[in-house]
Amino acid sequence: MQRRVHSRPPRSRLCVLPSPRLLPLILRSGRAPAMSLGPGTSELTPTMLDPPRMPARVDTVRAQFDRIAPRFGAHDAVLREVERRLIERLEMIRLAPARIVDVGCGAGHSRALLAARFAQATWIGVDVSPRMLAHGAAPRGLRERLMPWRAPGAQRVCADAAALPLADDAVDLVYSNLMLHWHPAPHTLFPEFRRVLSTDGLLMFSCFGPDTLKELRAACAQALPQARPLPFVDMHDFGDMLVASGFATPVMDVEVLRLTYASPQDLLREVRALGANPRDDRARALPSGRQARALLDALQAQRDADGRIGLTVEVAYGHAWKPAPRPPRGNTVSIALDDVRARLRQR
Repeated sequence: MQRRVHSRPPRSRLCVLPSPRLLPLILRSGRAPAMSLGPGTSELTPTMLDPPRMPARVDTVRAQFDRIAPRFGAHDAVLREVERRLIERLEMIRLAPARIVDVGCGAGHSRALLAARFAQATWIGVDVSPRMLAHGAAPRGLRERLMPWRAPGAQRVCADAAALPLADDAVDLVYSNLMLHWHPAPHTLFPEFRRVLSTDGLLMFSCFGPDTLKELRAACAQALPQARPLPFVDMHDFGDMLVASGFATPVMDVEVLRLTYASPQDLLREVRALGANPRDDRARALPSGRQARALLDALQAQRDADGRIGLTVEVAYGHAWKPAPRPPRGNTVSIALDDVRARLRQR
């Protein structure tokens, strides 16, 4: 299979979001208004009161990644490229973590890169798929072969990212590469990340944006009208989730990678190996022969001047800090406005 990766420089969509201190001012005034999550295009995040929920279950995501674990490493070029760029962003931040949790670590490929950057840090890998974790372990005894994520010294944990088995304030860096978009309720992850972070700890993550696989989506809309593609959340919406979760000075930016393939079969093979569609309302039956040929024809029609078939991957990057706890406020005194006016008239 021939794959080419082309990169466009980041769009000029860098946004520093407002301080989380502003949020309580909105939510304390009686009934909270329906707050827009910004100019994002995501169908999942219409308001802060109606948070993003993909029609899927964590168990489905776990089963799908368990199934693709044996062949995942042969088709992980996109993850490795984004991983490299995410580590480069860490190099620009002054940080000396003692403990790092790698959420969605898969086989643990990022461990070596993080260790090269933070040699003294303890690495804890967390993933929802035990088979993905097993492919990154080196099992020796019976216990390690049966439960590799619990092996002594393995520093791997099988868990849902929304319920990390870590104590409060336990780690100094939460790192997550291309995991958030697989979770059915991504808005539940950020409060959990903030809980396990120590004060002044850093969250650094990447995830797919709404333009990811747009060529394949267009081909499916033409050939498979009943398809229910996996939606991806816009970076502005993720930024609003960071603010709502109490993170300080969150920053989001986005860039676009373009991959090209020699054939539709190569493109589909790599997309399938990177992860399946976990939606509960996805089509259960396989496409008919006619539909499969129509999909291949639709992709063939997208060949560029070089005879290659392109595929867009939009990647959003984000980082934010856990601020120090705010000191408790003193007692407040309420004075009716009419009383103030009456006293002023007496003067």
